[in-house]
Amino acid sequence: MMQKTAAFARQQLARPAVRWGLGLAALLCCGAGLVYYWRVFYYFDRLSPSLLTCLVCGLFAVLWLAMLGLRRLHSLDSRAAACILLCGALFCFANPPLQTPDELSHFLRSWSISEGHFDFDAARTYPEDVARLVDAFPGAWVSAHTSQTAGADEDGNPTVYSSQGYGLKQRGDGPVESVADGFAAYFDKTRDVQPVGEPLFFMILPMLPQALAIFAARTLGGSALCCLYAARLANLAGYAFWCWLALKNCRRYKPVFLAMMLLPLSLFMAASCSYDAMLLGCYYLVASFYCKDEITDRDVGLFLLAFALVNVAKPYINLLWLALPLILPRSAWKTRWKKWQVALAGLALALAVTRFFEWYGVVFRYNYGDFGRVSQGADQLPQLLFVLKNPLRYLAVMLGTLYENNFFIGQLGVFGALDMPIPLLNLASPAVLVFAAALSAHERSSLRPVPAIGLGALSLVYMAGAMTALYITWTPVGMVRIIGLQARYFLPSFLMLFVLAAALLSHVVEPRLKGDEACPARLALALCTAFAVVGAVLLAQHYFIGPVYQLPA
Repeated sequence: MMQKTAAFARQQLARPAVRWGLGLAALLCCGAGLVYYWRVFYYFDRLSPSLLTCLVCGLFAVLWLAMLGLRRLHSLDSRAAACILLCGALFCFANPPLQTPDELSHFLRSWSISEGHFDFDAARTYPEDVARLVDAFPGAWVSAHTSQTAGADEDGNPTVYSSQGYGLKQRGDGPVESVADGFAAYFDKTRDVQPVGEPLFFMILPMLPQALAIFAARTLGGSALCCLYAARLANLAGYAFWCWLALKNCRRYKPVFLAMMLLPLSLFMAASCSYDAMLLGCYYLVASFYCKDEITDRDVGLFLLAFALVNVAKPYINLLWLALPLILPRSAWKTRWKKWQVALAGLALALAVTRFFEWYGVVFRYNYGDFGRVSQGADQLPQLLFVLKNPLRYLAVMLGTLYENNFFIGQLGVFGALDMPIPLLNLASPAVLVFAAALSAHERSSLRPVPAIGLGALSLVYMAGAMTALYITWTPVGMVRIIGLQARYFLPSFLMLFVLAAALLSHVVEPRLKGDEACPARLALALCTAFAVVGAVLLAQHYFIGPVYQLPA
């Protein structure tokens, strides 16, 4: 009897509908448990428990049904792009307004473009609704310098709060505010706000997708807040498109690319008003050419397009990507272009677009006057001379900065303006990337010593270039630390290093996944999608659920 029961159970579990139904039930249980955890651990009582449970479980059910619908997409690349859109949409709304680095200036510039202003005028102001949004969410909600204050509550009991790791802010000697207070301030139409002028940011091309979304939202009567979310979703759609192109390009190491594209930090930047959405997508597309078996004339054109776009957003340092075609294996070069011709064409194109947009930003700039340096004590020419005269000291500065910041591989779970750390994501993100590299070990690499050394050198030189750029432009002359570094600057380097790790693993590890070549990529997609959802939930928890203050121990 027991054998028949077990056989019947196995037969039922073999049916896809039963498996998906059990998975949905397990996910709904996780949603209910998460709400219970919030109520117990954070004393969250802003919504009734039943309503909050319905909202969370409903969201999880929608995600599960969306994943079920993705089965209709037969291409893994299309499924991955859809997963990026779904997970990125979670980050879009889990992240409060204007909390991504530089999001304020990028949103304001995109708003100006949506009104038809393709010049830069400091005397031009924005509508009152935009000013109210900026006033309610003044830059990073969690101050870049962690606030710790002791006080007393309404009953006279001592209280203390720390903004580290939670969405808290205190303006001057005012009360401790949460993100919910920011939304309340925005919807309070009786508050007087100061006019907001155009930002100190002179860029047009990378802002066009979100400017179109803002124009559409404004045309439909949307508020400034609605326009912000529309701009984020437009940027996310562009990021998903570039990632789709990159995955179609890859013939090897797709699990590594999937892990990097679905990394919570990547989605956090992609689902914002920052031009990093385009920048990261183009980075991944450029790097994907290393993973192709053959480079054709069409590939050269696509490479030059992506290369030009990254140089529009971040000029000069991205010239390092010209080394990529030079280190590609000769056997993969199936185009009439010579390698040196591609490199020379890329150099000429990058310098042309860089000089054009620099000229454009100067000629069409009005009423800005002279603006000072972004960091007191920083001066580019003296700092450059200091580096050239003291190369060993500067090497020690770079190594010390990397050491103090866990080589930034341990900061892939730091969000906002360097001050929203989520420890679980800091720990898990490198592990997910390592696992993705291990999944790629089944692909016997055709890597040769010269391309391998070139790829490793390119990744390290890119890291050194990013650090040097911030040392020269942001850091006071001679300082022993580099100011302004964030883990997001090193995502392209990490991608190249983990691709190299996967190539090396393929020579020393005997894979256990055999048969279906797409199986490791599908496993990586499922794992990284689940990890991205967890990251979005944790981000929302730290901003919206966490305590407004913490009682002293």
